[in-house]
Amino acid sequence: MNTKLLAQAVDFQALINSVFPSEALVAKADLTLGDIISALLPYIFVLAGLLLFGLLLMAGFGLLTSAGDPKKIESAKGKLTNGVIGFVIIFVAYWLVQIMEVIFNLKIF
Repeated sequence: MNTKLLAQAVDFQALINSVFPSEALVAKADLTLGDIISALLPYIFVLAGLLLFGLLLMAGFGLLTSAGDPKKIESAKGKLTNGVIGFVIIFVAYWLVQIMEVIFNLKIF
């Protein structure tokens, strides 16, 4: 399918209305990148938290089912380490956003 035809067939306003149901955001005729990022940040943090939880569950399950195999134990420990690093990154990112709201007097969440 031709990309121009695809772009004409997609109703972008309906797409924006379904993704960003906030009336304040939809009422704006000219969405900026900052508006889009501000609208997506809560969903991104929730998704990151769920992925982190899943990674920690997989690491724990890997440790439980390793049956003493050193390769499986190291793999599970690696996943656990990555999960903890991911938690720290998510935690710091969330608080940086909160601090930026206060410093720059923004309304992100």
